[in-house]
Amino acid sequence: MGSGINKLIGGAEVIAMAEGFGLSASDFTILAIIEIISAILFIYPRTGILGTLLLASYMGGAIATHLEHGQPFVVQAVIQAFIWIVAVVRFPELTQRFLSNK
Repeated sequence: MGSGINKLIGGAEVIAMAEGFGLSASDFTILAIIEIISAILFIYPRTGILGTLLLASYMGGAIATHLEHGQPFVVQAVIQAFIWIVAVVRFPELTQRFLSNK
């Protein structure tokens, strides 16, 4: 949520990071909105599984972007792991689905 808000506010450091990835300020704004909506869906219990999938996809894209540009991606990988750990604890049906033999 904080990262999305930071992207929306858009200080000089954020704009420099966007340009480093080859993105415009408007592209970064769209990413910020997607990130915030995904986080809200993740927090709200009724849409938590959808939020989990959206956040996991978003973080996968962040990891791929960092890899593509030769930047460290450890923070993104830790956040990704945290998302899945929280999701498995909050939604036991995810574990049942993943471990199901059907």
